[in-house]
Amino acid sequence: MIPKDSISGLSSPTIARAVLSAKLSEIEREVMDIFEQFRDPLLRYALSFGIPVHDAEEVTQEVFLCLFRHLQLRRSRKNLRGWIFRVAHNLALKQLYANQQSYKTTSDRQIAEEHADPSPDPEEQLSLAQRRHRLLAVVKALPEADQGCLRLRAEGLRYREIGAVLGMSLGAVSISLTRSLARLIRADGR
Repeated sequence: MIPKDSISGLSSPTIARAVLSAKLSEIEREVMDIFEQFRDPLLRYALSFGIPVHDAEEVTQEVFLCLFRHLQLRRSRKNLRGWIFRVAHNLALKQLYANQQSYKTTSDRQIAEEHADPSPDPEEQLSLAQRRHRLLAVVKALPEADQGCLRLRAEGLRYREIGAVLGMSLGAVSISLTRSLARLIRADGR
């Protein structure tokens, strides 16, 4: 345990680093030291590619993960600084390309949606024409009083107003509209 008197002059991050480094392996300590030394320059370098900050931070973290694996596999320690920046360069380019592809896909989709013809295609037009013909045939087959009720309701008149116009009771208007709508629904098949 560290005596309390020797800790009083140290800052909290320094203490945390000291406790952490006591538990770390030699490779982990080396990576942590390199991280402290090159984190900011690597982040600035990644940002220079024009990628967003959160992506540049991801690139920087990925570089140090790669460094850890590199050292763990006992690969060359020669020119680690150059190696780190080369990995950062490649990862930043990869991220930039991914961002551009994502933007291009989004951009192409937006363009297609903006320039899409809102009118129905020939199949939809045929289907709509057949539906309209079928429903009009049902309406023409209805008794004249039912047709009158439907037309007035389509114009926005209330049941009482329809009854007053056609000289029908409120109940008769209700029955007529219910019966007519049921026939239209059956004919529509929905």
